[in-house]
Amino acid sequence: MNRKAAFIVLGVLALGFAFWAGWGLRTPAPPAESAAQALYHCPMHPQMTSDHPADCPICGMRMVPSRHVGQQPSHADSGVEGQAIVDIAPERQQRIGLQTSEVTLAPFTRTVHAVGRVVPAETALHHVHTKVGGFVEILYANATGAQVVAGMPLMDIYSPELLASQQEYLVALQARDRLRQSARPSVLADAESLAESARRRLLLYDVTPDQITELEKTRTASRTLTLRAPVGGTILSRMVTQGEKIEPGTTVLDIADLSRVWVLADVYEYELPFVKTGQKARMTISYLAGQSFEGTVSLIYPTVDPVTRTIKLRLEYPNPRGALRPEMFAEVDLRADLGPRLSVPAGAVISSGRRDLVFVQQGEGSFEPREVTLGLRLPDSVEILAGLTAGERVVTAGNFFVDSESRLKAAAQSPASGHAH
Repeated sequence: MNRKAAFIVLGVLALGFAFWAGWGLRTPAPPAESAAQALYHCPMHPQMTSDHPADCPICGMRMVPSRHVGQQPSHADSGVEGQAIVDIAPERQQRIGLQTSEVTLAPFTRTVHAVGRVVPAETALHHVHTKVGGFVEILYANATGAQVVAGMPLMDIYSPELLASQQEYLVALQARDRLRQSARPSVLADAESLAESARRRLLLYDVTPDQITELEKTRTASRTLTLRAPVGGTILSRMVTQGEKIEPGTTVLDIADLSRVWVLADVYEYELPFVKTGQKARMTISYLAGQSFEGTVSLIYPTVDPVTRTIKLRLEYPNPRGALRPEMFAEVDLRADLGPRLSVPAGAVISSGRRDLVFVQQGEGSFEPREVTLGLRLPDSVEILAGLTAGERVVTAGNFFVDSESRLKAAAQSPASGHAH
């Protein structure tokens, strides 16, 4: 019995010792605030983290809270994939230079700058040709740049063919005059037809009706034909000299009326929405300092240059004093007023190639990413077609810091990131 009692006492003592040892070795549970200990990261270098407030060892920037250990991530659904709503304290906004601007319905105007070249108006350009072969006996219009008026003599041409045609007409006139008194009506009609046929040939050779009338009066064929100016204007080019032999169809002179000129200018294809026919165009010339010319857009050419990706415009300008000369270079300004449009500063938009984002201020220190649809662009602003309303405020400076914070927070809150445990 004593041995049995001794074993019972030893068992009780062993159980008591085990209970005491287990209680003493158990690790106490951490306090609630320890479980929620903040984890900090660097806004510029997200890989640098700390479990207490500190400065980034790379850039020296103060680390900011990113999440709380032991807490389930709170998904602040921004409605934009890969982005989260972020909260930024006022003092940190000041450090990163964050600025906002109001979304407004503002006048949407754009001035398109283009470089052009002055050319003669094609509708006022005339090529002077000869329809008979011969020789230039006298060249009256013998200088490029000379002014001519319609009907002015340009040159005297000796043409054996034209001389023969005049003589044929004179013979036909003589035969008609003889047959008018003695011939039968049918024979007289044939003579009249022959004379009229010879007259038409002279007209086709550019002999004027006045010259034919003079031939009928004198009844003497002229050795030379005087070629007269069909239009008035300026001689742009002269292709023959005095004494030169010419063939039918030879271009002898180019005459253009320069009282109205064209300017051919190029604009880029993305600038086409700001250009239309009938639009006013202000032009300046470098050698005419302080002067400007007002014209209009008369034509937008239908093709795009495949190399420069530009479209040619035709502008028309009055030139009564002849100050605008062909081949001059000119600077053209086209001002387009498209009326009021919803717009934001161009710096507010972050474009990734597949979408355009802005950060909208939602109260003090809270910024929500918002996907927007863009319209026309100006150098300092962009049109908003969808995604924003007038009166909202968007981030215009420091938004790349906000974007980095939004992406990092969304990645930390994502279950696939591995931070939820």
